[in-house]
Amino acid sequence: MSRHYDEFLAPHYTWMFGASYEDLVREQVELFRQVDVTGPADAGTALDLGCGSGFQSVALASLGYRTILAVDASASLLAELDAHATDWPAIRPMHDDLRAAVAGIEPGSMELAVCMGDTLTHLPDPAEIGRLFSDLHTALAPGGRLVLTFRDLARPVAGSDRFILVRSAADRILTCFLEYAPDTVTVHDVLHRRTAPGGDWTLSASSYQKLRIAPEWVAGQLVAAGFTVDHCGSGPRRMCLVTATR
Repeated sequence: MSRHYDEFLAPHYTWMFGASYEDLVREQVELFRQVDVTGPADAGTALDLGCGSGFQSVALASLGYRTILAVDASASLLAELDAHATDWPAIRPMHDDLRAAVAGIEPGSMELAVCMGDTLTHLPDPAEIGRLFSDLHTALAPGGRLVLTFRDLARPVAGSDRFILVRSAADRILTCFLEYAPDTVTVHDVLHRRTAPGGDWTLSASSYQKLRIAPEWVAGQLVAAGFTVDHCGSGPRRMCLVTATR
C-alpha cells in the first residue's frame, strides 16, 4: 500500500481532490464542527491516522489542539505535510504503520482520534479493524471522540459503473477501475499525463486492495470495542461518516 502511494499516487494526491490545499483544510474544519469537534476546552492531544498530506491535521491545529500526532505510512505524503505545517508546530508527523502507532500510545492520553479519507479500508483484513478500534478505545480518554470516513464498498457496482473518473485536467487524467472479490476490491488506478500542451500522452497504472466494509458493520465493531456510536450515515464526498465517543 505505501509503495502504491509513494511511487504512484503521492504526487497527485492533493490534486485529485479538486480544490486548493487551503480550501481542503477549510472543508475539514467545517466537517469537524458539524460533528461537534470544535476544539478542546483546554489544550488537548489528537491523533490523525492515515493523515496523507495533512488536511485534517492542519484543520485540527487551527481548532486549537496542542499536539496532533499525524501518522502515515507514506514518506512522500508526510513530506508534503511538512511543507504545509511550518506554521503549525502542534503537528508532529510520524512515519509509521497506523496499527503500530496506536498500539504504542499511552492509555487515556488522546482527546480525539480521526481516521479519514478511506484509510480504514486500507487495513489488511476486517479483524485488524476490530483490533484497531480496541486499541483506540484504550488510547482515548473517557469522553474522547473518534471520527471516521470511508467508502462503502460492500455494495458493488457493475459493468461500466466500475470505471470512475477521479479528476481530469489539461495535463493529467486520473481514472480507476474496480475489481470485486468477496471481501475486498482491487482498485486499478490509471494515470494519463503529458508534459507539454498538445504533447503526447503517457500512461501509467498501479493497483491496490481495499476492504469491503459497510457503515453498519463498522458501527457494530465500535460498539463491541466499547464505544458509543453518535452518528452513522453519509458524509462528505460521497463517503460514509461514523462518529463515536469513548
